[in-house]
Amino acid sequence: MNQPGDALCQQVRDRVEQCLALAGQRLGRDFPAPLVRFDQRGRIAGSAWLERGELRFNPVLLADNVADFLTEIVPHEVAHLVVFHCHGKVRPHGSEWRGVMREIFGLEPHTRHRLDTTRVAPTFSYGCGCRLHRLSLRRHNRIQRGKQQYLCIHCGKLLSLAPPTMRKIR
Repeated sequence: MNQPGDALCQQVRDRVEQCLALAGQRLGRDFPAPLVRFDQRGRIAGSAWLERGELRFNPVLLADNVADFLTEIVPHEVAHLVVFHCHGKVRPHGSEWRGVMREIFGLEPHTRHRLDTTRVAPTFSYGCGCRLHRLSLRRHNRIQRGKQQYLCIHCGKLLSLAPPTMRKIR
């Protein structure tokens, strides 16, 4: 596993502490410090394991997107912990979480990040006749094994692996 440098890990841990302190100050209570790990994989930037009191971050996406992590991803995951400690188990991106994001962290609540994930999740170009489509490794493998077929939602034609000369997608 690619582990980010010690200084970068410490920046994330410090930001987690800052977010918890801010939430504690605004809500008039203390929150326990979570275990912070850097072992999240795939396209997921971070995750909160509520019952374990644990936050996990993707080391590859972190290394490529430090500013986004410190300003948005870390507060997003900390907000999940804050909501859990205040309200128990509720909808992950429900009104309580959106309220913490807006009122405590001053951020617009987004349920998905907009980071470039090409280094952590390769995609494969498939064509149908009207356009090119990007499919995940999982879908690509299912097609290659003959377990699944996918149709274009626009023209209804069967998707097939695009020839190498046509695989550029903007």
